[in-house]
Amino acid sequence: MRKIAAGLFISLDGVVEAPDQWHFPYFDDEMGAAVDATLGASDTIILGRRTYDSFAGAWPEREAAGGEDADFAKKIGDARKIVLSRQKLDFTWRNSEQLQGDFAEAVTALKNEPGADIAVSGSVSVVRRLLAEGLLDELQLLVHPIAVRKGMRLFDEGESPIPLRLVSSETFGSGVLNLVYAPARSAGDAGYDDAKAHLPQG
Repeated sequence: MRKIAAGLFISLDGVVEAPDQWHFPYFDDEMGAAVDATLGASDTIILGRRTYDSFAGAWPEREAAGGEDADFAKKIGDARKIVLSRQKLDFTWRNSEQLQGDFAEAVTALKNEPGADIAVSGSVSVVRRLLAEGLLDELQLLVHPIAVRKGMRLFDEGESPIPLRLVSSETFGSGVLNLVYAPARSAGDAGYDDAKAHLPQG
């Protein structure tokens, strides 16, 4: 079964909205390599409509321009791009299609297909649904050393906690933290027990 790995730019106070307004001063070769390790290594990408529109408005032009990021742009262009939207969509970017049918069933079918891992880039609504359905295998948070102080946060108000276990951590020279988590699926998960042990008591 293929793994689904999601990557998000996130501020110190948990904001994931409009990273184009605060993210770029922190982008460097280390971050580029981290993004490429997930997004560039996948042959299928799941995207929300807004993220897809942003990608489709930029990456085809960058690929055609032949600049320093043209190779990465080609990787994304060649990948199968599956877009989640309630509205019927028309596509001009190659290898793009709309997710059809029940979300959980369709994504489970994708995971069972042969191929490389599946990536999710941005697309907060998609990440939330994958977590809720127990379908996300890995969550990469690139935590930027800035408090944005307004905007959508990754984890909204809800009744049930979402236990996670830390898989790896790395500090970039820019001060960005590259944190990779996996779901701790039950109280019996060793990662969940470790996390509880570090909670303040009383």
